[in-house]
Amino acid sequence: MRECISVHIGQAGVQMGNACWELYCLEHGIKPDGHLQEDCKSDENMYTTFFQETGRGKYVPRAIYVDLEPTVVDEVRTGHFKQLFHPEQLISGKEDAANNYARGHYTIGKEQVDLVMDKMRKMADACSGLQGFLVFHSFGGGTGSGFTSLLMERLSVDYGKKSKLQFTVYPAPQISTAVVEPYNSILTTHTTLEHSDCAFMVDNEAIYDICRRNLGIERPSYENLNRMIGQVVSSITASLRFDGALNVDLTEFQTNLVPYPRIHFPLVTYAPVLSVEKAYHEQLTVAEITTACFEPCNQMVKCDPRRGKYMACCLLYRGDVVPKDVNAAIATIKTKRSIQFVDWCPTGFKVGINYQAPTVVPNSEMAPVNRALCMISNTTAIADAWARLNHKFDLMYSKRAFVHWYVGEGMEEGEFSEAREDLAALEHDYEEVAADSVDTEDEDDHEY
Repeated sequence: MRECISVHIGQAGVQMGNACWELYCLEHGIKPDGHLQEDCKSDENMYTTFFQETGRGKYVPRAIYVDLEPTVVDEVRTGHFKQLFHPEQLISGKEDAANNYARGHYTIGKEQVDLVMDKMRKMADACSGLQGFLVFHSFGGGTGSGFTSLLMERLSVDYGKKSKLQFTVYPAPQISTAVVEPYNSILTTHTTLEHSDCAFMVDNEAIYDICRRNLGIERPSYENLNRMIGQVVSSITASLRFDGALNVDLTEFQTNLVPYPRIHFPLVTYAPVLSVEKAYHEQLTVAEITTACFEPCNQMVKCDPRRGKYMACCLLYRGDVVPKDVNAAIATIKTKRSIQFVDWCPTGFKVGINYQAPTVVPNSEMAPVNRALCMISNTTAIADAWARLNHKFDLMYSKRAFVHWYVGEGMEEGEFSEAREDLAALEHDYEEVAADSVDTEDEDDHEY
């Protein structure tokens, strides 16, 4: 068994969780009350990765929802899937973190964390072969940043060797929901850098653009965005849950995607994203969706990979895909000048093929397709995203704006400069990785 425990933290984490569990239930044929649909074949179905079976034949998600204030979790308690989740797995406090990392990490978060760890331990004990933890949260919110980093520290102590993967909503360049997002983001990244094995970032703005452009939704709602993220998460975990020609598990991702422990922020791209009207007119061959994944407009974070170099690239195909087509598609990609790999990584591609075609939520804008590709690539271009964030942090911190709110909640001012130095070092790490390859190119010229 390869079980995964999902932890959904703060408003963003909880709402991403709602979209993900809605999709998992459809994929596995589980009804909103936790029972299997009658026509469901159970032999090929790996429910146990994400669901725990009770003695009465009900399937309960291996998930914990945590928020420091009640309203968002209450929506789950009273919503369509209220019978699916175990009431003890929905944990909410009384007052929220008010967009303040220090409140989520030091004052209010401290009161909640032991309760959450208890529930996690109970869930982990029920697993026979725990693969790891999937942590969903945002960088910009108080709970998403502060409480997540506190929890990740505790998970490292208790489950040191288990994989910890983050799915994080990164502050978008143009749309912001809070003024202090740069502070929260840099503080949480600094604290969790040591404790996270791999962090898949998604930025709302990039997904807004995909929804507008590909799905023709004038004003995308959070539900539209989250369903899109759900498809990505589903593709990343599909190989743990369904059969395929080349299966990839969570530790394989890390082995192939993370060349140095700190450089663990891969870029996620997903194709095809099509509205129902467009889908009828598209061919969507393996070669086409592979090429689409190298287009910057399908990325989940705004940055330009043509300006950076790829260190590694995971291609996770699902649906009607055969290895022969995949090899041909990769060969074509390798001939393109705009897609450059660092020269110390000549192989570069890791492939997963899974026979389960993507499922779409009924009445959603996305069209059902018979094959899809989720590409996870580690590229030096993502350093642009960090540079943007660092710059915004500097503008505010040079005036010490808003800092008193953090200090008032028990944080020391020195932690700001410490976090900022750590991120400057991270930016530098990316530069070095890209620069190494430039130096060796010059040396090669001399040899000739």
